[in-house]
Amino acid sequence: MTTLMKTTSLTAFLLLLSGCSSLNNLGTPAKPKVDETLEVINNQSIKSISDITSIAFEWQKVNDPRVVGYNFYRANMHKDGRRLKLIKELDNRYTTHFVDTELEPNTKYVYQISSKGMNGFESKTTKAYVAQTAARALPVSFVQGISDLPNRIKLVWRPHQDLRIEHYEVERFDPSINNWKLLKRIKGRLNAEYIDDRLGNNETHRYRVTAYTFEDIATQPSKIVTAKTKPLPIGPQSIQATVDQPKKIVLTWDASPTEDVLKYIIYRSSFESIGYTKLKEVSKNTLDYTDQIDTDGKTYFYKIYSHDKDHLRSSDKINAVRGMTLNKPAKPVITLAQIQGNKAILNWTAGDKRAMSYNVYKTTEISFWEKKTEKFTDIKALRFEDHNIINGVQYKYSIQSNDEYGLMSEKTDDAELILPKIQK
Repeated sequence: MTTLMKTTSLTAFLLLLSGCSSLNNLGTPAKPKVDETLEVINNQSIKSISDITSIAFEWQKVNDPRVVGYNFYRANMHKDGRRLKLIKELDNRYTTHFVDTELEPNTKYVYQISSKGMNGFESKTTKAYVAQTAARALPVSFVQGISDLPNRIKLVWRPHQDLRIEHYEVERFDPSINNWKLLKRIKGRLNAEYIDDRLGNNETHRYRVTAYTFEDIATQPSKIVTAKTKPLPIGPQSIQATVDQPKKIVLTWDASPTEDVLKYIIYRSSFESIGYTKLKEVSKNTLDYTDQIDTDGKTYFYKIYSHDKDHLRSSDKINAVRGMTLNKPAKPVITLAQIQGNKAILNWTAGDKRAMSYNVYKTTEISFWEKKTEKFTDIKALRFEDHNIINGVQYKYSIQSNDEYGLMSEKTDDAELILPKIQK
């Protein structure tokens, strides 16, 4: 066995040991019962190997048949001062190995060993033997937090060079408890990656990594690293919807300033705050969309979202834009409806400025069961004369406006006219 610390004889410790007490029971001081004739372990045969919290000893057994085992005494040179304690009684003369455990890292200890005889007697002690535990493994030397990932943060670190490392513990600082929270125990010295997922958007977190040996001895934590999840893409800008187009609503917008936006998705609802359904997806290069609608004066509300390459959608906290198809023009107002001579005359005024022409509907009551309706179109004037009327027959007239897009107003109420029969 390789010697970690050579056997050392220290004058101060010889003085210490010459005056120290032995122990009958572990931790119970008592005057040692020394038999100077019992064979003592050969100081030159003692060898040791140190670990972080343990020291292993090897020695040459004594040949004295009166020896039944060995006593180990120990003192922490940093804490115990001049007082050694019995830490272990070995009850077999043929035992030549002992491991002292649960020691402090990077600490010097002094040992004294005696041969154990029968009836509580022991030999004189060996000279002082100083051994030191190994230092803790160094902290993980390099940790990096990778930001701007969707709903997650990736941690990578340099695998620890100390072959005693068995696993790592990754911790994230939790402000709610003002302390560190264990996220994951990662086994294997060469495993050097962890992804903290299920995070929110645009969140900042702090992390540290601690390495542990096979004896579960922790290094100091690594340096703290800070990383941030990816923010949501910014939505399209300056969204507008028309309110004056016939049979359609035209949506226009400016591009999102977020560079990795791939598309826009348009949602529509008849209500401003609820009921939105997906209407259309368009590419990032498309900045307008025409919603074809058959109903005049139909109102819809729209929301448009950006989607980026990581399938993140822009914030829901946006206002809807209102669009509407062009309403019907206003119906005209009849100002005159009368029989003059053998003709029917209708005069009217326009219901609004959109009227470009007019339709006149003439309904003739042929019999109680039968009616006939005629339509006169493209009338530009505000007057209509009907010379084709018969005495004694009732006629009903209504008027309708047409605008430049071909939208027609509602019809006016019927104006009833009759050319009286000629009395013979």
